[in-house]
Order: sequence, then structure tokens, then C-alpha cells
Amino acid sequence: MREFDVVVVGGGPGGYVAAIRAAQLGAGVALVEKDRIGGTCLNRGCIPTKALYYSAKNLLAARRAAEFGVNVGNISFDMAKAVERKDGVVKKLVSGVEQLLKGNGVEVLKGDGFLESASTVRVAKDGAVDVIAAKKAVIIATGSEPLLIPAFSIDGKNVITSTEALNLKEVPKSLLIIGGGVMGCEFATLFSAFGASVTIVEMLPSILTTEDKMVSRVILKRFKETGVNVLTEVSVERVEVAEGGVKTTLKDGRAFLTDKALVSIGRSFNSAGLGLEKAGVNLEKGRVGVNEKMETNVKGVYAIGDVTGKMLLAHVASTQGIVAVSNALGKVAKMDYSAVPAGIFTDPEIASVGLREKEAEEKGIAVTIGRFPYAASGKALGMDETDGFVQLIADKGTDKILGCSIVGAHATDLIGEAAFAIRAGAKAKDVAETIHAHPTLPELVMEAAEDAHGMAIHKIGRKRA
Repeated sequence: MREFDVVVVGGGPGGYVAAIRAAQLGAGVALVEKDRIGGTCLNRGCIPTKALYYSAKNLLAARRAAEFGVNVGNISFDMAKAVERKDGVVKKLVSGVEQLLKGNGVEVLKGDGFLESASTVRVAKDGAVDVIAAKKAVIIATGSEPLLIPAFSIDGKNVITSTEALNLKEVPKSLLIIGGGVMGCEFATLFSAFGASVTIVEMLPSILTTEDKMVSRVILKRFKETGVNVLTEVSVERVEVAEGGVKTTLKDGRAFLTDKALVSIGRSFNSAGLGLEKAGVNLEKGRVGVNEKMETNVKGVYAIGDVTGKMLLAHVASTQGIVAVSNALGKVAKMDYSAVPAGIFTDPEIASVGLREKEAEEKGIAVTIGRFPYAASGKALGMDETDGFVQLIADKGTDKILGCSIVGAHATDLIGEAAFAIRAGAKAKDVAETIHAHPTLPELVMEAAEDAHGMAIHKIGRKRA
């Protein structure tokens, strides 16, 4: 039986980062992956959706080019070409990660991983079996998959998930999306830009309920402008393939016939069939239970990423991987979720970090709030990207920045400044007094910080301190 210091099961953004960091720290590492290196993020999630997002952005820019004095002639869109480009981006990144693993001396074993015990892993592929031992740690990083609901008759062709949506070679004339969360709204943005007639059905009172109401209203307004039909506070009774497409019947009796239906209402955790129960690892509704060191209840077994159910974000998985490896190899590290930025690639983009306004209210935290609109930014005006705002939340007593929400152009890039400010314990005053280059979008963050004290220069009717 071959021995390694660390065995990682799952090669997504949590697993491959954990494997590389362990190797950097001098450990002998094996990485077990049954599919393609990169997991959901690189192959079926973050990266391919963003590649298609920028196809949509370029298409929208071309349609508006005349407003900028640019004449581009007849505009058409080739979905197959966009998917081909997306596949090229994915292939390049996956190849890059494979080279990083090889260059760091990580041994990649292809196959299904199964815990024979807390320190041994069986790897099976095409009838061949290899059993390896982990001297210091086994790290479970098996991720999640789109939630498959039998009542929705998902067949991968007519009724699809995000996985199939990324590989459509033709734009459907009409698309009904079940679920108005992050993924549902991102796909609505994509396919409406590509020319599909899109309807979102959401059972909650609003789309994007993770965000503050003012943020989701900006996206709802844009959806109305672009013809995306949004139905809230209604649930789906049944979905069935019918003549002419997919028939979706709602609980209130309304029915829609569309070319395709996209189910986007959650994810399931890949914890079954791994031998976790046999090894004595506690599972909580499919999630692998961990503490702040990413340890399970079984000594020497760690879990990271989506399978823990903590925060289903690639960058969280990567950080958890580094924390797990550090603890496994004798260092001390703990996860801190107080300054985790998140991005939503709608148009305009959304990004947030730390407390939302509604969370501060629920927790009874006295805060000051500064807001600054894109419409008052010279850079945003020059770009003709004036929808949205930056909102900064600071503790009323200490002025420490507790949270930030941004909806607008390049929000996912701008959120980094706020994330660092929260992590560093900075005050709104610190951001306000930091000189920001002009004309740039980061000035929006500065002026929002100024507005928290009623002193934003470019906001009419500002309050006085």
C-alpha cells in the first residue's frame, strides 16, 4: 500500500488548492478525482458562465455601439461559437491547473474515492482498484451538483439544469427559469441578451433574496427594461415535456409553453458513496460537519468546500483548503467568514461583503449607512453605466466598516477594497481619507464612505455631521 502525507478526494477549487498548498509545505500528496480537474467551478460553473457572460456583454455593447459613434453594421450572434470559445477558456484553465499539480509534485489518481477507514482511501476506475494511505490527513472536497427534483422531469434536453444550459448550441426562442436566485438571474441575463424570451418563476416575494431590497430592485428594473418576465410568490405545480416544448404549470393555474425550462433552485451535496459513514464521519442532511479548523468529528479527516454546506463559493473552498492543510500539517489556522466577498454576474453586476443592511437590522446593530450612486460618477457617465450604487455600512459607535453592497458596472471588481477594509478593521473615515484616482469607479467607494458621515462631495442634499 502506497503512503502519502495527505490524500485529497476531489479536484475542484478546494481540493486542488489544498493539494498544491500541502505540497508547497513539503508533504507527499495524492489527489483523487473521478472527472476533470477543476470541479464544478472550472468545468460547469464559475468559469464557463463568465465566459458566456462576456459574450453577452460584448453583444449588448455592439447593439449600443452607435450611441458611442461606432458603426458596426448588422449584428448577429452565434451561440455555437460562443460555446466553442467558452470550452476553449475552460480547457486552457484546466490544463493550467494540471500543470500546477504536476509542477508541485502532486500525484493525481483518476477514479472514485472511497474511505476504507479514517486513513485509507480506495480509488476505483474501470474495474481497477488502488488503495492508498494518508499518514496525516484525508481531505474531502467532493463539492455539490445541481439539485434534481423528480417532479420537474429533468431530462437534460428539454428540462435542463445549469450544466446543460452551458452547452446549448442554439439559443432557445423561449426559456422558463424555475428559481430567481443567483444562478437563475445570471442565466436570465445571459439568455435574454442572446435573444431568448425569458420568464423567471420564484416562490419567494422577491428575486435575489440574499441581497438587500434596494439591490434586487435595480436588477428587477433592468429585467423589466430588457423584457424578462419575473413572477414572484408563486410555485411550480408540475413540469412536463409537451408537443411544441415544455409545459410548466403553476400552483395558481397559469401555464407556460416554452422551448426549454431551466431548473435552478439549489444544489445537492456530494457526500454519498464516499464511505464517510463507514469511517464514522458525521453528516448533517448530506453536509459534512466541520469545525472552524475544517476538522470533522473523526481525527485526521477534514472536509472543505460545498460538501460542508458552509458557503458555496469557490474562493471559500480554496481558503478552507488552505486552512485544512495548515492544521493537518501542524500549523494552527481557523476560518473567518466575516469578510467573504460574493459576486453575482447579472447586468449590472452585484457584489457584497460582510453585513447587509437587513442583517444589521435583524441583529440590532446600530449602524451608519453611506450610499453613492453610479449616476454621479464621471467615469460611470463616460461608460454610460449609470445604474446602481455603492452602499457602505459602518458601526455607529466605532465607525468600523461592517459591510458593503454594490450593484453596478464592475461591482465584482470593486468589492475587493471593501473586503480588505473589513478584514483590516478599517473605519469608514480611513476609506474616505484615502486618495482615490480620478476618474475611476473606486471613487464610488470613497464617496460612499464620505456619505456615511454626511460629507460626500458629489451628492446633492447631503446631511451635515
